[in-house]
Amino acid sequence: MPTSEELRNKKQVYYDEIEEGQEMPPYVIGPMTPTHLFRWSGAIENWHRIHYDQDFAIYHDGLPNILGQGSWKQSVMPQYMKDLCLPDGWAWKVSFQHRAMIVPGDTLTVWAKVTSKYVKDGMGFVEMECGIKNQDDMETCPGNATIVLPIRGGRAIPYPFVPPKG
Repeated sequence: MPTSEELRNKKQVYYDEIEEGQEMPPYVIGPMTPTHLFRWSGAIENWHRIHYDQDFAIYHDGLPNILGQGSWKQSVMPQYMKDLCLPDGWAWKVSFQHRAMIVPGDTLTVWAKVTSKYVKDGMGFVEMECGIKNQDDMETCPGNATIVLPIRGGRAIPYPFVPPKG
């Protein structure tokens, strides 16, 4: 993942520079630790024991270990899309499914690949497949996203973003 400093100084990626089939730069996160998962539970006040109590998760619920929370994945995917667009684009839509568990020891790769692109109302729309894979290349969170990027020499992406009608 990029540092705060790298994001503050990020050069704009323009619609003109993106090609169908292009793989976007991935984020690699991990390995996940019990402390990381517990901190997220505390931060969002989700006290379900499967997210922080290893004995409960394994011996009571029959899980392989404590589990990373779906809400954590729901925060990482939009953050990744937002960071791809910085500083002047807009992460418009992200949807995904929770398909596999995340447990301590997992190293995760957040990824996206351009599937199509089009111009509407002077703005560059980029549609992508996206997801979060674990170290075994298992897709834990397949999805789709649409980001809006400025066209070089074109109009600015409005803030807040309002999609064009029709």
